[in-house]
Amino acid sequence: MVYPEGFILHLAMEDNRLTIKRWAEEDRPREKLLLKGKSALSEAELIAILIGSGNTEQTAVELSQHILKQCGNSIASLARLSVKDLQKFKGIGEAKAISIVAALEIGRRRKEAEPMKRIKITSSNDGFELLRGDFMDLNHEEFWLILLKRNNEVIKKEMLSRGGVSGTVVDAKIIFKRALEETASGLILAHNHPSGNMKPSHEDINLTKRLKEAGRSLDISVLDHLIITDNDYFSFADEGLL
Repeated sequence: MVYPEGFILHLAMEDNRLTIKRWAEEDRPREKLLLKGKSALSEAELIAILIGSGNTEQTAVELSQHILKQCGNSIASLARLSVKDLQKFKGIGEAKAISIVAALEIGRRRKEAEPMKRIKITSSNDGFELLRGDFMDLNHEEFWLILLKRNNEVIKKEMLSRGGVSGTVVDAKIIFKRALEETASGLILAHNHPSGNMKPSHEDINLTKRLKEAGRSLDISVLDHLIITDNDYFSFADEGLL
């Protein structure tokens, strides 16, 4: 039988392309995890386990490598992608995209699973470390509050408002209502700038001044206001703006 030239080329390409099932057992992500442990796997291999299969042109590992490459090989950048963003990659449907988003969210929550009890804020960096996981990977602004005892031990932290890319609305009445309900002696304000720019806006500065004055009349000290990005922060207290 005579086969068309294109058909023979197709067979040759299929024969040369290794699928995951034809890899050596120790090189398949699932088997590699069982044989060598989770730390032996690359980030692409871990993602490949989540998605299970690739597309007509790429194995699951190759597809995962491609996705990571488009994110600058940064898990933090990958975590910023939504389900719809992930579905733009060939071979990633809704179910696979949800698996990736859920896995990264579990990782974020694990980092935040430390008990709040006996945490003390002794510097602006302590406040940043307490909140950085809550602000990680956000594409919108959120405003948070840390309530403190007189000895600066943390009572609780909570989100007060969620906004858009460039701002969020903060109600001073709600801030001090929360503080009074918890009998807090001090508080730290915090919000993020998704753009990565830590410089406070005029609105940030004016809001901080108003809240500082309001707290003084209630004998509740506004100790700091933090502007947080993924890897750094701006402290109003450190910069002499309080």
